[in-house]
Amino acid sequence: MASATPILEINGLDVYYGRAHALQSVSLRLESGVVAVVGRNGMGKTTLCNAITGLVPSAGSIKLAGAEIRGLTPNRIADVGIGYVPQGRRVWPSLTVDEHLRLVAKHVRGGEWTIKRIYELFPRLAERRRNGGAQLSGGEQQMLAIGRALLLNPKLLVMDEPTEGLAPVIVDQVASMLTRLAHEGAVSVLLVEQNLGVAVDVADQVAIMVNGRIARIMPAAELARDTALQQRLLGVRASGDADEEANAKPKEEWDDGMVEVLTIRRANDSDLPDTATTAVADPMSAPVQNRPRPRLAFTQWNTGNPLLQSSAVRANDITASSHVEDDSAIVEESPESASIVVLPVAATARSAAYIAGTFDTKGRELMFIRNCLDRAGIRTITVDLSTSGRPSSANVSPAEVARHHPKGASAVFTNDRGSAVGAMAMAFERFIVSRRDVGGLISAGGSGGTTLATQAMRRLPIGVPKVMVSTVASGDVKAYVGPADICMMYAVTDVSGINRISEQVLSNAAHALAGMLAHRRSEGAASTKPAIGLTMFGVTTPCVQAVAKQLEDRFDCLTFHATGTGGQSMEKLVASGLLSGVIDITTTEVADEFVGGVFSAGQERFESIIQAKVPYVGSCGALDMVNFHAKHTVPEKFKNRNLYVHNQNVTLMRTTPEENAAMGAWIAAKLNRMDGPVRFLIPEGGVSLIDAPDKPFWDPAANNALFTAIESNFRPGSNRRLIRSRHNINDPEFADLLVKHFQEIMPQPRAAFATR
Repeated sequence: MASATPILEINGLDVYYGRAHALQSVSLRLESGVVAVVGRNGMGKTTLCNAITGLVPSAGSIKLAGAEIRGLTPNRIADVGIGYVPQGRRVWPSLTVDEHLRLVAKHVRGGEWTIKRIYELFPRLAERRRNGGAQLSGGEQQMLAIGRALLLNPKLLVMDEPTEGLAPVIVDQVASMLTRLAHEGAVSVLLVEQNLGVAVDVADQVAIMVNGRIARIMPAAELARDTALQQRLLGVRASGDADEEANAKPKEEWDDGMVEVLTIRRANDSDLPDTATTAVADPMSAPVQNRPRPRLAFTQWNTGNPLLQSSAVRANDITASSHVEDDSAIVEESPESASIVVLPVAATARSAAYIAGTFDTKGRELMFIRNCLDRAGIRTITVDLSTSGRPSSANVSPAEVARHHPKGASAVFTNDRGSAVGAMAMAFERFIVSRRDVGGLISAGGSGGTTLATQAMRRLPIGVPKVMVSTVASGDVKAYVGPADICMMYAVTDVSGINRISEQVLSNAAHALAGMLAHRRSEGAASTKPAIGLTMFGVTTPCVQAVAKQLEDRFDCLTFHATGTGGQSMEKLVASGLLSGVIDITTTEVADEFVGGVFSAGQERFESIIQAKVPYVGSCGALDMVNFHAKHTVPEKFKNRNLYVHNQNVTLMRTTPEENAAMGAWIAAKLNRMDGPVRFLIPEGGVSLIDAPDKPFWDPAANNALFTAIESNFRPGSNRRLIRSRHNINDPEFADLLVKHFQEIMPQPRAAFATR
């Protein structure tokens, strides 16, 4: 039965970050047991935890067992009965498990929870009691953070993302512990949890948070059954899988009472005082004797914030030693005017800059980068990729990263540097794509460190900032960059210590990333038209240009040079969801893959299109040729083949009927796996400018072998068609045919596309 006085009662709670209204009149009641707060990233869940625990200024009412606690300091809130398990655990790297617990226990006067009982609840902590925080796994750190909070003997335990980044078996242990606490009834729990499966299993009630408001409170069992509601408000199912179609349903079809999820784009405000001048320099980088006196500065977002206009938080109440989260900045006072330091957008975003590298050998340099980003107002997370087994000072330890390897941590820590680096690179790649708050990724190192970091960078979507400071950046970096938009910065000196050169290079890299994060363009900002990919070679240029000209009014036409990396780049954009369709006119990279040319895109060519199911129109462009560099580089076994010197650096070799037959069968097999709309056009009049009557590569027998192999292996269907044309690929009529079939299968652009 509900008690007369709830353990937690929140009414009309408001929190501002500058001018951003993060929590908007939030009301929530917890009688006892467990209430879970769920919602998408950036909805205000962590801000709610911080407001309850006194870590951010707020307005409204927060009562614990009937007593008002809003306005108390965080330590007083802990004293009256709230234990906090923060997101990210926040354990001290250098303190042992026992030291953590004794540090809390000495400030607590009696109670049911003791160090002994914590060890009984978490036997693993008892085994690791002499290990430092940095030597613990992620699950062990979470156990320690929970135990530390329970030692305060709280009435209410506030837990922010307790299962984030944990292995499934550890998630089950944490969920079991929460269920046990709730069953015993001694402690009530407010659980903020992204894992919906855990939330509905553990909690009695679930509060759904949308855009800083509580949109709905309902029994956990009811939410677990209502998959439609999960998908509409949360974009997930109870299993935790993302549902990309969660926002696809039109607003008018939503059930009554649903809350629309909006994304607010902040732009430079125009209502700043005319006397204010913007300063972008960091005064803290000036010599000490020239630094201005710190005081609270009202930024472009906090004018109009009622919390900052209250008597409790006025500019002249802030001393030089005060620190105000998010709404403070260092400004320089002058008799004429005040300079306002404009905080970057990323300072209040729910994403972080990840700083990854081998902290056992490059820790000083990586921490220097972190400090630069911290001063720029960017939230940072450090990730250690070392394989030496030494203690780590990073937020994420090597052991935690290594557990993401398919075969577990033992596959990483092999005592063989070569295999360990490769395995850690694979583990880090899987780790980074599992994180939900990656705003950007930066690293610094030699060839080993570059290999470790760039493999993960290549997995991140196009547009996510990626910066690699490397000693190998002045050479051939194709193996490191691949099709990704990685910014490679040459280290000049070795990444070994901080000196006058490395300090400047690392500082430039950090501030480059900060600028990318602060001014990152949102999807659709550059164009209101859907983007499509086209592949082109010099010998198919007339066709591609004619197609692009007909479509450019309705589509943003992105052309990729089919040189191996070009095809990979297009596939990368398809995989990142940045292309709405593909007109793959020039598939010449397949010839280089089969015969051994220099422009192969690999066996993965077409795979992203298969997975994404985007509308696809393809053809046989330049499949008559294999590419080599200067003529003397052509392998000896090909010296007697039909060679054509395209220029002094490029030599082309005509493909044979046998090679064409093999390529045709392979391409048809790829086309058969495409479940999206497919049209593949065969230009019987030739596949390039030099494959035409009286041209160097005109070979009807070879072409017929290619076309026949495609046609005989192709499986047509209602949404998959093969079209033959008597024209050469560069004839205007063939371009018209490509456009016609693309328009048939491509949904018409809508004006709302840019707001996706």
